[in-house]
Amino acid sequence: MLKNAGYQSKALPASIHGTEDSGSAGAPQALAVGADLSGEWWKALGAPQLDALVTRALLNNPSLKSAQASLKAAYEQTKVAGAPLLPSISASFNPTRNKTSKALSPVPANNSYLYNLHTLQLNISYQPDLWGGLRRQVENQAAQAEMQRFQLVATTNTLINTLVVTLITQSSVNAQIAATQDIIATQQKLLDVMQKQYRLGDLAEAQVLAQKAALSQAQATLPPLHLQAEQAHDQIAALVGTTPDENLPEIPLDSYRLPATLPVSLPSALLAQRPDIRAAESQMHSTSAQVGVAIANRLPNVQLSATPGQAINAMSQFFTPGYGNWSIGAMVAQPIFQGFELLHLERQARDNLLAATEQYKNTVLTSMQNVADTLHALQDDSDALSISATNEDAAVRSLRISQKQMSYGDISPILLQAAVQIELEARLNLIQAKATRFTDSVALFQALGGGWWHRNDTAMKIPSTDWHAGF
Repeated sequence: MLKNAGYQSKALPASIHGTEDSGSAGAPQALAVGADLSGEWWKALGAPQLDALVTRALLNNPSLKSAQASLKAAYEQTKVAGAPLLPSISASFNPTRNKTSKALSPVPANNSYLYNLHTLQLNISYQPDLWGGLRRQVENQAAQAEMQRFQLVATTNTLINTLVVTLITQSSVNAQIAATQDIIATQQKLLDVMQKQYRLGDLAEAQVLAQKAALSQAQATLPPLHLQAEQAHDQIAALVGTTPDENLPEIPLDSYRLPATLPVSLPSALLAQRPDIRAAESQMHSTSAQVGVAIANRLPNVQLSATPGQAINAMSQFFTPGYGNWSIGAMVAQPIFQGFELLHLERQARDNLLAATEQYKNTVLTSMQNVADTLHALQDDSDALSISATNEDAAVRSLRISQKQMSYGDISPILLQAAVQIELEARLNLIQAKATRFTDSVALFQALGGGWWHRNDTAMKIPSTDWHAGF
């Protein structure tokens, strides 16, 4: 049922319409249903500095490198779990110098009560996996390693997405700072004119004070914007694995380009592309294997052992006839009563499997909701950009007219102050709308899996997850 589900009730549009006179953020975008994602999708944003920073983050981010090392350890643990499938062999060599009592016991080695004894022995043990419990344990460990692998992929996708979004946010905030500074300069010029008019007796003091308040209000918006820009810089530095004191490149907002074509994976392909879905699938696989382990623990267990060896007095006697010894044994163990512990462990494993299955379904549904929300945002935010562009154009025209009227004395300074404030808000809204269009495209790439199958985020050759691999 889940594989045939769609992202949304209505059909997807063939493209996202553009907005004229909005720069690169207003470009139209085509939706290619079923197209593959690039592993380096961020290059589609057209900013070489962005590409360099992402590459640096993938190489130097400490959290990512830690996760990669942990993943290697998890795969090694899979090999450890498979060791009991093969015989266990150990050797021991025990040379001793001995003295025995002549009166109380026979004396070996030609009646010499001082003698040497060299004992060489092999210890061989093997547990036949009659009920598949060992194999299911290896299967469980392999599934756990696979789950950790896809968690690493998800971490990498999140790292890339966070870095790109933070860079776009930084660019947006810098653009808002520049716009605010322009408005402050305009407000200051207006204040200078009004102060001259006040000294000439053409304006009341209340109007001058109102303009000073408007200027102070605009100036008060700068410190929070500077704080956002500084925090964005610090976050970018941490993501690329460096300290905040390094001077990192800052990308102008207009340097970004919207991807001309956006891939939209089919829902059935999403099951293989989303790392969170793959991790949930591995978790379900792991809990399934634990059920097999719990069942096998309730059945008889067979242990085979052999201990061939030699005990000699002189090193020259090694591997000569007459000094050999050995023992061969087998043990069968059957759990009889442990206070119903094994029964409840099996029931627990089955309940865990049911919980993991439902969690997998929930992850799939949440992932499809994520993609649907992102597709909606692409169109809706494009409409919002169009409205913001129209509003900003009207606000700029209104301000120009008001400035001319003010120079002729046709309007009051209060009306000009209002026009200045409206133009500032319109310009800031337009900048934010442009940034949102870029982040919407980033969010779609993230929602569709980030193209990890074209990269090697693990920094290692992924081994086979079959239980017998490497044995």
